[in-house]
Amino acid sequence: MYPSAFEYSAAHSLDEALAKLGELGEEGRVLAGGQSLIPMMKLRLAAPSHLVDINGVQELAYIREDNGHLAVGALARHADVAASDLVKAANHTMASAAPWVSDPLVRNRGTLAGSVAHCDPEGDWNSVMLAVGASVVARSAAGGERVIPQADFVVDFFTNALRPGEMVTEVRVPRYSGPAGGSYLKLERKVGDYATVGVATHLVLGPDGRVAEAGLALTAVAPHNLRVTQAEQAMVGQEPGPALFAEAADIAARDCSPDSDVRGPAEYKRAVVAEYTRRGFAQALEQATSAAGRN
Repeated sequence: MYPSAFEYSAAHSLDEALAKLGELGEEGRVLAGGQSLIPMMKLRLAAPSHLVDINGVQELAYIREDNGHLAVGALARHADVAASDLVKAANHTMASAAPWVSDPLVRNRGTLAGSVAHCDPEGDWNSVMLAVGASVVARSAAGGERVIPQADFVVDFFTNALRPGEMVTEVRVPRYSGPAGGSYLKLERKVGDYATVGVATHLVLGPDGRVAEAGLALTAVAPHNLRVTQAEQAMVGQEPGPALFAEAADIAARDCSPDSDVRGPAEYKRAVVAEYTRRGFAQALEQATSAAGRN
């Protein structure tokens, strides 16, 4: 199918992009990688009247450390994240997830920020960002900049917290506050497929070896990427190990709401959620323990 008719503008600076989006309001959409937006337009599931292409805004193509967090600009591609030594050193969960995003063609064009803004419940990055406590930086010509916690940014099925005229300019991931680890485990039918189940885990140990921070979020088993806050809260202050991870797994399996479909029955998906939660936290603990031993 062909998309509905639309107008097109190419921006060459962030100010130019924001000014155009401010003029367009709800009629404007940002085009970066286009790996999610263009297919939806071709299927007539999305019909923006005007696209603002930001591929010329090279000031947004960065991955860097900034004021105690890892900053990923709106034009950083999935492949850039996967290849970044800074990401590998800064956040195990992000580094684990990056190679699982779709296939090489999509990774070379698609952007992390675009995936976050898209809010597809089967997308990988929002689960990662929920688990690690990330924030989204949104800017507009009229309102300036605001920082939105990831937990508030994901509103619902394909719905984010952006206001008309706003765009995501950066995703911020906090630096570890102690020995830490994390993983992203994904079940897919074939390489490059959407997740049947995805589980993002994040773990930080305190000086006493107990859990100081825990993050757990799920992909493709709810109407939106799901942060399992009850499991996170139950883990803080506890001795990490199989018993604690099994408790978190039980909570995650209970809190998710998968559908039975061609990818498998709901109970199968709940079982995978539980198993991946146990495995993910075990991997995170191994990494955190190794980091503690080096310090």
